[in-house]
Amino acid sequence: MRLHVLLADMIPSSNGGRWDARLWAALTVLCAVVFLDALDVSMVGVALPSIQADLGLSTSSLQWVVSGYVLGYGGLLLLGGRTADLLGRRRVFLVALAVFAVASLLGGLVSDGTLLIAARFIKGISAAFTAPAALSIITTTFAEGPARNRALSIFTASGASGFSLGLVISGFLTELGWRWTFLMPVPVAIIALVAALRFLPKHREERAEGGYDLIGATTITASMLLLVFAVVEAPEVGWGSVRTIVTLAAAVALLVVFVLAEQRVRHPLVRLGILRSGPIVRANLGLVILFGSYVGFQFVAMQYFQNFLHWSALETALAFLPAGLLVAVTSTKMGSLADRFGTARLIVIGSAALAAGYAFFLRVDGAPSLAALIIPGMVLLGIAFALSFPSLNIQATNGVADDEQGLASGLLNTSGQVGGAVVLAIVTAVLTSNTSADPIDGFRAAIAVSGILGLVGLVIALTGLRRPRTAAAVEDERVLETV
Repeated sequence: MRLHVLLADMIPSSNGGRWDARLWAALTVLCAVVFLDALDVSMVGVALPSIQADLGLSTSSLQWVVSGYVLGYGGLLLLGGRTADLLGRRRVFLVALAVFAVASLLGGLVSDGTLLIAARFIKGISAAFTAPAALSIITTTFAEGPARNRALSIFTASGASGFSLGLVISGFLTELGWRWTFLMPVPVAIIALVAALRFLPKHREERAEGGYDLIGATTITASMLLLVFAVVEAPEVGWGSVRTIVTLAAAVALLVVFVLAEQRVRHPLVRLGILRSGPIVRANLGLVILFGSYVGFQFVAMQYFQNFLHWSALETALAFLPAGLLVAVTSTKMGSLADRFGTARLIVIGSAALAAGYAFFLRVDGAPSLAALIIPGMVLLGIAFALSFPSLNIQATNGVADDEQGLASGLLNTSGQVGGAVVLAIVTAVLTSNTSADPIDGFRAAIAVSGILGLVGLVIALTGLRRPRTAAAVEDERVLETV
């Protein structure tokens, strides 16, 4: 019997039915894991100075403690999403979660920088499989509409809260010792694994048809890995260096081979027709900008608070607390707001708040005001994440067939991770080239990059505010997507 049939009696109807306790338990497990995945992206930031001092890492090596995770995560997300569709979402989720727990433990115990970076890379790879598997379990379990929107708002609130609160939690843990930032996820991951074995449905899942697209998997994975590697290393070796140019050219060439291959194979890794949907494309571009601009801003803010203002790890963490709390408290309500107002409107408001938040921080100086600058700016960024992140996830998976939910989830997560890597590299280059004369000018120039991206995101979001299409137009688009 199929998964969606087995759970049909547990899914709440549009008139407000209640969810079964077992279904709530499964959702809680998935939320805990996506919280850990997002937490790992940002939590290491505050601990970097302590890691550098303890392990004797150079600055270039230190960046790989962050970039190693992004490289594994961003490079393998598409493969992870499609693997979940082909092998079964529950199976992929469980194996990847076990690897995540082991890699977390190793990261907290090693005393060598190279081994620490390797552990981070392995954690990134495991997250590349858990994240799309978890999201596709959500979208194939809950019927499209109010039930799915409610579930997705809770799920994405967990991810957004993990990312937003990562620095806050890291600040407290770093006071105890940087190793706790790596060890803390271990018991949570183990508990989640045990709970997943018990509560995630064991019945046979509906899987995608077809075999493995080895050419597509190889070329897109290699392309994403090379792209992320190039943009992460570019600030260190130079954007115009032979290595950067050759690596970027190889990434583009492999991407071209991938596109050509996907048009010819019988069972492609990525059905390119999915990109004919305007809402899906806008959702992916929106996450590139939302996640990318905030990762870049977060890096600049860390330098500003800790290196320029000489704040402690705990003080820096508390500066991000308003945004983190706002996301954690409000984003669970986004499902009902999406039902009432539609995702397009929420994304527009969130994009406007994002651009306004960065605009506040363009006024940074040597003695920033908490009341007039830091708190209002952080509140605006929190509003942006609370509104946009759940709405983008809902928009990116609506209208997608069950056997392609892993693909849609992988595309969306890839957009966020690659966007984060690219924007971080650009922001780092801008910050480095503008701080020699006046550090404040460098901070403002780097924040301006995120601000400009925020405005671009607002323009893209506004294109989604069009009059509702007729039923015939919707049907025509669905026919096109099956071609």
